[in-house]
Amino acid sequence: MASELPWTQSHSHTPHSRFDGGDLDCGNGLLLLIRQHLGPLDPGGLLELLSTERSVEEDLPSWSRLTGNTLVSCKRLEIGTSYLVSKGPFDPAKVSTGPLKTASIDLGQVKPGPRLGVPGPISATKPLPPLAVMGIGSWPRPAWLLHLQACKLDGRPGGEYFDEAVMDATRLSVGCQEAAGVDLITDGEQGRENYAAFVGSRLGSCRLVPVTDLVPLVEDPVQFKKELDALDVPPGTRHPVALAPLVRDRVLAVEELRRAKACGKTPVKIALPGPYLLSRTLFLDCLAEKHHPTREALAEEVVQVLRDEILHLLAEGAALVQLDEPVLSEVVFGQARGGRSFMCGALAERKDPETELALALYLWKKVTEGLPKARLGLHVCRGNWSKDETVALAGDYRPLLPILSQAPVGTLFLELATPRAGEMEVLRDLPTSLRLGLGLVNPKLDSLEREEMVTKRVEQAMAWFGPERLLLTPDCGFATFSTSPLASQKMAQAKLALLAKIARKIRGS
Repeated sequence: MASELPWTQSHSHTPHSRFDGGDLDCGNGLLLLIRQHLGPLDPGGLLELLSTERSVEEDLPSWSRLTGNTLVSCKRLEIGTSYLVSKGPFDPAKVSTGPLKTASIDLGQVKPGPRLGVPGPISATKPLPPLAVMGIGSWPRPAWLLHLQACKLDGRPGGEYFDEAVMDATRLSVGCQEAAGVDLITDGEQGRENYAAFVGSRLGSCRLVPVTDLVPLVEDPVQFKKELDALDVPPGTRHPVALAPLVRDRVLAVEELRRAKACGKTPVKIALPGPYLLSRTLFLDCLAEKHHPTREALAEEVVQVLRDEILHLLAEGAALVQLDEPVLSEVVFGQARGGRSFMCGALAERKDPETELALALYLWKKVTEGLPKARLGLHVCRGNWSKDETVALAGDYRPLLPILSQAPVGTLFLELATPRAGEMEVLRDLPTSLRLGLGLVNPKLDSLEREEMVTKRVEQAMAWFGPERLLLTPDCGFATFSTSPLASQKMAQAKLALLAKIARKIRGS
């Protein structure tokens, strides 16, 4: 309540930075601006926020508590209110004020640049061998890279060295994969915050917003926070949001391809968030009203962005481009489970499963029209942000078989090592034209799977599908969220090496 706020006639401390939020409310971009201004401050630094929006009195205290920041004091102005916010806990004895930095970030300045061109034509690559081994995408990041990533995201000193450090981390990631004996490498997604949210930091029309900043968007903020805690959502997770018309004014993953090619001698696979996932993730009603009247309108722009990126990747020699669509499992299994799931898209509105699946298939076809299916893949899993299997979704692939059967790609990468994914046998109803990337090792397990058990599963799959249709993979990435890896680099390499060893034995090579 407004009466419970720390009201004062004048702030007792001079802020280090100040900005005017105008009439923006917390659900319409104000929290994003607060984050951008708090980021460069040292812990305990003070930010003065000027606002004429009355609802901020209700939302700012809750947001401050949930994010670990402190609302120090509030004072009425002739027009509006002044709020003094501390970055993190407030300690009056340690406050030292420097020169006041007055800045203004207008959401109107969030504008895309000109659309990038796409080189051509699509380059040729060698076909994959039967039982080809590869990772899904992400690889554990070294601690020094995570430190620089945090500096870059928060606008702190050191962030300027992040891009250079990504190249060093990619060398380590590629080296581990090649030492394991894989047939296709990834760059390990070393430069991404997570497998999908990185889009928010690469397109000029998007921004990355911490999940905690989305609290004012839900009906019950306290319950929402409890759900995030119960679902073991990684701390500091950021959510991408489209704040302007979506245009591919910067590359998404082309630089990742170039780094991987520079670091290794093995063909490269690149994973991209799928069009359905991105449309679900980027569209939030309160932020999208000015730019995208509906999720479907945003989806059409997503299609063009992804299509241009895929064409660019194929032209520069990507052996395989994989579209990640894990949120599909939330569509078919989320309602049965009840409550909220964390699938990097579950915060957005969705309709009935039949409508959502039809939209996903429509978007896939639009993105991939005319592209070589053999160079395209689709990945589906049930959640890969926590080692706690109880917080992830469960159910076999039967509800998804109709849409997977029509997927306009050459390969399906499917989670199968975890019992949550059901039995492999249900996949026998899929068209024989589809290759199957079988998840045979679980990134969430801290121990290495037994060779004889994995071999037995491969042999059973060969009996059902034939070796020429099979690829051998982990269930999902080893570090879908950069700050919450599911495995160490040593264990990740050991799991890929196990798959490569089994493939060599069966091939007789």
